[in-house]
Amino acid sequence: MNNIVLIGMPGAGKSTAGVVLAKTLGYEFIDADLIIQKEEGRLLKEIIDREGISGFLAIENRVNAGIETERAVIATGGSVVYGQKAMEHLKAAGTVVYLRLSYEVLEKRLHDIRGRGVVQKEGQTLLDLYRERIPLYEKYADIVVEADNRNVEETIEIIAREYRARNQTSHNA
Repeated sequence: MNNIVLIGMPGAGKSTAGVVLAKTLGYEFIDADLIIQKEEGRLLKEIIDREGISGFLAIENRVNAGIETERAVIATGGSVVYGQKAMEHLKAAGTVVYLRLSYEVLEKRLHDIRGRGVVQKEGQTLLDLYRERIPLYEKYADIVVEADNRNVEETIEIIAREYRARNQTSHNA
């Protein structure tokens, strides 16, 4: 259980913080969305367009449930929390860190959400998506980091401190 799994909305900084955090800890960095694209041979947006939301979620669930690694920072796609099998696997493989953003900050960061390959139902607004996902992120999180008004260095400092404290406590128990 020595991996760090980053979850949160698109634009929360999972990939950006993940790369720097992995360097800081001497861990491998894994971007789950890039694994999906490599295995499928298409962009996320193309998978969603061709397979539909449920087809994409099935692929995402399968790929994330199959990630086997040690000492890695794993940046997941924002919709990973819809896959119970994937989330059970990732929780068993490491510490799940939720990078929480307020809706106001999220809205400023995201311009073309559909161009990013984001799972969004027809007619669903960004606010609808945000409200739908928040309880899932909170359900699976071992650590919650408030990412509003924090730069990458501040965010990874908090993640590293909380991760070390959590793992020290579990080793002493």
